[in-house]
Amino acid sequence: MSDIIHLLPDAIANQIAAGEVVQRPASALKELLENAVDAKSTHIQVIVKDAGKTLIQVIDNGKGMSMTDARMSFERHATSKIRNTEDLFSIRTFGFRGEALASIGAVAQVEMKTRQSGAELGTIIVMEGSEVKKQELVSCPEGTSISVRNLFFNVPARRNFLKSNPVEMRHMVEEFQRVALSYPEIGFTFIQNDLELFRLLPGKLSHRILGIFGKSYQGQLVSCLEETPHLNVRGYIGKPESAKKTRGEQYFFVNNRFIKNNYLNHAVSNAFEGLMASDMQPFYVLFLEIDPSHIDINVHPTKTEIKFDDERTVYAVVRSAVKQSLGAHNVVPALDFSFDVNFTENWKSNSEQNEAVHTENTLKPDSLTQDNKYKMFQTPAFQRQSVSGWERLFEGGGNSTEISRGKEIRNIDEGEILTISSKANEDVLQFPEVNATGAIFQVENNYIVAQMSTGLMIIDQQTAHERILYERYRKQLMQTAGASQQCLFPPHVQLSQTDFALVMDIKDELMSLGFVIVEFGKDTVLIQGVPADIQVNNEKALFEGLLEQFKHFKSELSLDKRENLARSLARRSAIKRGSKLDMSEMEIIVGQLFACQNPNYGLSGNKTFVKIDLQQIHGFFTR
Repeated sequence: MSDIIHLLPDAIANQIAAGEVVQRPASALKELLENAVDAKSTHIQVIVKDAGKTLIQVIDNGKGMSMTDARMSFERHATSKIRNTEDLFSIRTFGFRGEALASIGAVAQVEMKTRQSGAELGTIIVMEGSEVKKQELVSCPEGTSISVRNLFFNVPARRNFLKSNPVEMRHMVEEFQRVALSYPEIGFTFIQNDLELFRLLPGKLSHRILGIFGKSYQGQLVSCLEETPHLNVRGYIGKPESAKKTRGEQYFFVNNRFIKNNYLNHAVSNAFEGLMASDMQPFYVLFLEIDPSHIDINVHPTKTEIKFDDERTVYAVVRSAVKQSLGAHNVVPALDFSFDVNFTENWKSNSEQNEAVHTENTLKPDSLTQDNKYKMFQTPAFQRQSVSGWERLFEGGGNSTEISRGKEIRNIDEGEILTISSKANEDVLQFPEVNATGAIFQVENNYIVAQMSTGLMIIDQQTAHERILYERYRKQLMQTAGASQQCLFPPHVQLSQTDFALVMDIKDELMSLGFVIVEFGKDTVLIQGVPADIQVNNEKALFEGLLEQFKHFKSELSLDKRENLARSLARRSAIKRGSKLDMSEMEIIVGQLFACQNPNYGLSGNKTFVKIDLQQIHGFFTR
C-alpha cells in the first residue's frame, strides 16, 4: 500500500496561513504597521488606494534590513523577535510568529525596499504569490517601504467576499487608530486616494487622542494613574457625559498591545456605576503594564486576545484605578442619563404649566395650522383616506386574518417581517368587536386607552409610533423614493474617520429615506435635507442621533443596512413617553397602527397594546 501523507508545497501552506492572518485589507495593514513599530521607527506613513484593494503602502524610517534578512522575512516562521521557548514569556514586541509577510506575499503582489542605517545601497524584493520575481540592490531612503498591490489577486473567492470600499476603509482606519494610540511618541500619516486623513505628530497621549477623535473630547478627558507591584495602569477615561450607547471608543493596551477583553471592560463600567446609565459605554484609553511572564499572548491568530494568570487581580486594579480617578477629579454626571440618545428634550416638571411635555421631534398641536397639524403621524396612504375606520379591523374574526402570518409569509420576498406562529400571536390576533363611538383618551401622557365593545385597549404610544414609522421607512427603503425637505441653513457635521466612512457606506440608503448629504471635506458632511415627514428643529442633532442609534443596533443586532436604518430612524423620530396628544393625534396613531402589517409588537419585541376584557373588569369588583 502506497503512502498517502505528504508535505504541502510552500505556496499552498502560505495561502492556508494567510486565511488566518490576512482576512481583509485591514489585516495586512495591521501587520505592516506593527512591523514598522517594531523596527524602532519615529515616523510611519500609510498610503492606501481603493480601501486597500488596489494598494497598501507602509513607509517607515526604522532600522531597515540587510539583503539576507529582507529575503528571509518572507519565509514562514522566520522572525527576529524570539529564539527559544522561554522568549515566548517575555515578548514585548508586536510580532513574534514570523507569519505575516509570508502570508501577505502568498496572496498579493508585494514590493519591499529597505536600507539599513549606514549602508550605501538598499535591497528591493518583488514577490507574487509566494514566488520571488526580483531581488537586487537599489538606491532607496533609510528604513523600509512595503507596497501590497492587488490583495487576493490569486484567491478570487476571497476577494469577492470583501465588502464595499467604505466598509473596508472603516476597518483600516480602526486598525490604524489602535496602533497610533499605542505609540503616541511616533508620528503617523494616513493618506487615502491622495487625500490626507490623519497627520499625527509625536507627542503626549492626550494630544494623540484629540488628534484621532477630534477636539470635542477636549475637556472631557480625565487622567488615570495607578501603580501596584503587580500591575501599572495609566491613560485617560471620559467623563460620564461623553458616554455613548455604542461600543467602539474603548481601548485596552497591555504592554502597548491592543486587546479585547469584556471582563476588563466590565471593570471600567462597574467603576462608573451611579454616574451613568447601565446601557451606556464610557470612553477610555487605558494602558496596562505587566510582567510578560504573567500573560500569554499566543492564544489567537490576530493576537487581540491574551490570558492573564491572575485575571481577578487585574480586574480589581483596573476598577480601583478608574474609580479613584473619578473621585480625585470630582467627576459628577452633568446630564440626566435616564434618557438615551433618542431623547433630546423630555424634562418633567412639578408645575402645572409644564404638564404637557414635548420632545424635539413631537408636534405641538396648538402651535400648528390645521393643514400640517398631523404631518408626522400621516403616511401617504392615510393622506388619501380616513383613518377613522380602524375599528372595522376588530369586527368579528374574519378580517383579522389580513394581519395573520399567511399574509406576512407571502410578502417575505418584498422585504416584510415574518411572524412565527405562536400561542402568543394567536391570543393577540383574536380581536373583539370595537364600539366605533367609544371614548379614546390618554393616561399619564404615555398610554392611549380606547374603548371597545368587549372592554378596553391600552396602547403604548411610543412603541406603537415606532412600529408605524419603521414600516413606513422600510417601505421607502425598498422603493428608494423618500421625500425630502430642504434645510434653510444646512448644518455641517464633523465626524471621526470611522463615522465618516460609515456615513459614506450608507449614503444611498440615507438618500432613500429623504436625507440629502454632501461631502464637505475629508471628515465633514453637509446636511442639505432631511425626511419630509419629520418635524425637527435641529437637523444636526437628528443626524448625529440617527448615526449613534445605527451604530448601537449594529453592535447589538445582526441586521442589514436597510433594516438597521429603518429601525434607527423610527426609534429616533418617534414620539416619546411623556408627550401629550390631542384626540385627533391619538385616533391617527391607533388607525395607523392597525394598518401596519405587524401591529402586535414593537421594534424590541415588546407589545404595542394589551386588551382588558369586560369579564376581567367585572372580576375586579366581584366578591
